[in-house]
Amino acid sequence: MKKVVKVILAVVAVLFIGVIGFITYIKTALPNVGPAPDLKVELTEARIKRGEYLANAVSVCMDCHSSRDWSKYSGPLMQGTLGAGGEIFNQEFGFPGVFYSKNITPYGIGNWTDGEVFRAITAGVSKDGSALFPVMPHPNYGQMDKEDIYSIIAYLRTLKEVKKDIPASVPDFPMNIILNTIPKPASFKQIPDKKNLELYGAYVFNAAACAECHTKTEKGEKIAGMELAGGFEFKMPFGIVRSPNITPDAETGIGGWSEQAFINRFKVYADSSYSSPIVEKGKFNTVMPWLMYSKMEEEDLRALFTYLKTVKPVVNRVERFTSVN
Repeated sequence: MKKVVKVILAVVAVLFIGVIGFITYIKTALPNVGPAPDLKVELTEARIKRGEYLANAVSVCMDCHSSRDWSKYSGPLMQGTLGAGGEIFNQEFGFPGVFYSKNITPYGIGNWTDGEVFRAITAGVSKDGSALFPVMPHPNYGQMDKEDIYSIIAYLRTLKEVKKDIPASVPDFPMNIILNTIPKPASFKQIPDKKNLELYGAYVFNAAACAECHTKTEKGEKIAGMELAGGFEFKMPFGIVRSPNITPDAETGIGGWSEQAFINRFKVYADSSYSSPIVEKGKFNTVMPWLMYSKMEEEDLRALFTYLKTVKPVVNRVERFTSVN
């Protein structure tokens, strides 16, 4: 009997040591995506213009790295906060910890090299080598064209400095361990020929990270078979908002939409006379930054629609909003 107990204790000890060793490896050796590249982005007019477009209309970096006015429909950006960061993504919104968007004006990243910014955007590793939580979808950005990332960096270098200090993010257990395993080396792709609407639309789709908000998750993982079927919950102060189904299902998705209807859904907010109305407490609002996406070029929206029509249709009727009074 004593021998059996000793064997059991020995096995437990080995397992314990193995677990501790594995955790130590994750915490000390990861993330391991390589050093930041030796990079200096030339600030050309074309790059700055392209970067401004991507950061404000496609990848919408400014959506999370600025402050939004949730008293108004679609939470338009507040003046004077462009790139200043500080938006909170915490347990109240379903995140495994407390995460803050970084200040990406010169005040926040002025001492970062272009290579360090490049690595953060495309591989999810900060200047100090720590892992960035993928509320910024760096796995998506790591699949973009390098030149597009250079353009975003060029645009960021033109931002007006906003003096705002941002607290450090604090992931909960076990995310504080898991987080180090998420960053991966980038796998860049070239921008497809724009004449190939499906391939180019797939590129726009990835750059806009549509799947991140339009796919329901369970315990932080996307539910297999429910890709783009909506239902992702945003727990906001005014209620629970759920993303819509954007698969081509005719009844519950966008299968019955025409290309022009899809484009118009975005462009209605681009009208110079449009102003986001005040939303009464407890009434429906949306986290979709319509005013930003409305700036997307029609050819990009057309390509995006073409790609979405090719994905698998999923029947999923979504209750869009639950009020919290």
